Amino acid sequence: MVPLGLAPDSALLTHPAPGAWTYADWERLPADGNRYEVVGGVLYMTTAPSNFHQWIVQVLVEYIALPARQRGLAYSFFAPIGVLMDGCDPVQPDFVVIRRERAHIIREGRIRGVPDLIIEVLSPSNRAYDEQTKRAAYAQAGVPEYALIDPAARALRLYRLTEAGAYAEVAYATATDSISFACLPDILLPIAALFAGAPDTTL
Repeated sequence: MVPLGLAPDSALLTHPAPGAWTYADWERLPADGNRYEVVGGVLYMTTAPSNFHQWIVQVLVEYIALPARQRGLAYSFFAPIGVLMDGCDPVQPDFVVIRRERAHIIREGRIRGVPDLIIEVLSPSNRAYDEQTKRAAYAQAGVPEYALIDPAARALRLYRLTEAGAYAEVAYATATDSISFACLPDILLPIAALFAGAPDTTL
């Protein structure tokens, strides 16, 4: 994913310079099937994810979202969805978790605050964006936990926010491991399940 400059003939007749994009500008973008995000005032765009990417997100729903909802612990959402945080206004993470006691940030059609957990699924086109740009932005916004799923390595890296406001890697889990998150300590995610049975594993 790279910073985007819209062409003059786009649906947005006038648009901000790079670094000056806002949530209001984002709301005016066309619903064209692309995924737009604004990080640090810069507009980013990506196209539809791969089948394998979508498969992994479905597994997150099965192993995290549904158990958390059934136990009354948390709400989960997946892209496309607008998450508005300081410096990230908005982003559209692959998967987010919000503890039930913080449900007040879910309002007016968006998530208006910091989720308890954000998970992104890496792909060849967005790897640097998720590992560098978004990681720095999420840390600055105060997201407590950030996980990156790497389909190529069949692994998950988990980061937690330190007192200094940066992420420290606390786990690197592979297909033989299961992992839990601080916001949902009693829900286990078996890493192998993220990839098992997918009919198309093209990255």
